Formats: sequence, structure tokens, C-alpha cells
Amino acid sequence: GIANAMNMIDNMDGLAAGVSAIAAIGLAILFQTAGGDAAHGVALAVAAALVGFLLHNFHPARIFMGDSGSVPLGFLGASLGVAGGLAGYWPWCFPVLVFSPFIVDATTTLLRRAWRGERVWEAHRSHFYQRLVQMGVGHRRTALGAYCLMAGCGLSAVGIVQASFSMQCFVITMWVFLYLFMGFRIDRAWRRYVETGS
Repeated sequence: GIANAMNMIDNMDGLAAGVSAIAAIGLAILFQTAGGDAAHGVALAVAAALVGFLLHNFHPARIFMGDSGSVPLGFLGASLGVAGGLAGYWPWCFPVLVFSPFIVDATTTLLRRAWRGERVWEAHRSHFYQRLVQMGVGHRRTALGAYCLMAGCGLSAVGIVQASFSMQCFVITMWVFLYLFMGFRIDRAWRRYVETGS
């Protein structure tokens, strides 16, 4: 689930730590609003630790998270999302939307590799963010773009928690179309890059 998706994006400087910090901040805000003080403290502590880590992990990174950091981090994020849902603090769509940037990237990449008959357990460089780096966007701009995307998802999720069901469906549908559009644009640019080498 989210733990595995987090592990998949932890191979670029600052990416996993940055998006996780933003997600933890979003969870902390909502826990505070809903009165979940204990969980709010946990989410805030995770966010603070990640921001401190990110100071040394942003490109060019001097320290790295590795599997021992990314997998527990993903599990903790998923656990906080489930805990809030079970407590009735937010609808189940909330954690899915908050973590959707790397859920979409990891799931899409895995399914496409499986469709092509590739060995999905082997290392590769076909994630959307990896393609952006290879096409010259660079580590810094790719990471900052991911932060903006994550922040947008977090703000959307916080905004629809108290909204009507129809509004929640509308916002989620808009994000689905946005992901489809972004995926199409990256795929088209990637094909052109492969064909022309630039």
C-alpha cells in the first residue's frame, strides 16, 4: 500500500521526505481541528522530524532515508490516515487524496510494467518523476513540483472534509482528470525525448 509506494519514491533527493512532511502537516492540521490531540502531536512530530531531515536530504543530498526509513514512514502515514477515518474525523477519501501523488505514480508505473511483461520487482527508472529528471527538469525542480502537487492535494482534502458528498466527489473527479492530463503530457514528452534524444 502506501508503505510500498513511499519506498518506491525514495530514490530521488528530497522527494520522499518533502512530500511526507507536507502530508504530515495536513494530517496534523485536521487532527487539531477535529480534536484528536494525541494524533495531532504524533503527526506534528513526524512533520518536524522530516523538515529537519529534509535540510540535509534536499538535492544535493548528504544523508539518505533508505528502506529502513521510507517503509515505516509510509506505514505511519497510512496508520494516521486510517486512525482519523475510524475516529470519524474525516471521510475515507481524505487520506487517499492526501497521499494520491505518489499512490498514482507508483500504481501507474507498476501496472504499466506488468502490462509490458517486465519484472516488476527489479529496479527501473520509469516513474514519472524519474522521467522528468532524465528529460532535463532536474532533481530540484522535480522535487519542488511534487511538493506543490502534494500541497494542492492536502489543501483540497482539508477543504472537502466538511463538504457535501457531491462536492467531495466533484473535487476527487477533478483530481483524477488532472492526473490523467499530467500523465498524458509527461508520456508525450517522454516519447519525443526517446525518439529525438532531446
